[in-house]
Amino acid sequence: MPLVTLTVRSHQPAARNAGILDAVHRALVASGVPETDRFHRVLELGADNFRYDARYPDLESDRGEDFALIEILWSAGRSVKVKKKLLADLMASLAALGLNTEHVMVCFKETTWENWSFAGGRLIHT
Repeated sequence: MPLVTLTVRSHQPAARNAGILDAVHRALVASGVPETDRFHRVLELGADNFRYDARYPDLESDRGEDFALIEILWSAGRSVKVKKKLLADLMASLAALGLNTEHVMVCFKETTWENWSFAGGRLIHT
């Protein structure tokens, strides 16, 4: 069960955010996540509360108001090969939406299965 968090600067068009989340979900599904396993949230923050370096580590152009941070919290165990494929699929989809993929950061966070309670306090994977 991936939990996806998209963090963007305030006042981004809702359609843009939805397009990013749809692209993330398609890439997750292509990596083996069930289609119905969709848990996404968007955090919109003002400039005072969402700070980032314009060019770290070696960008050719400055990140601006269009910067998007995508965090994917999922269960541990996926290989680097799976992550690279997911990133390739995601960047292709985002580029097709007209986004500058150099201004998109993705962070994978992993947790073990026993840390997921999907509903009612049940730990179904223990």
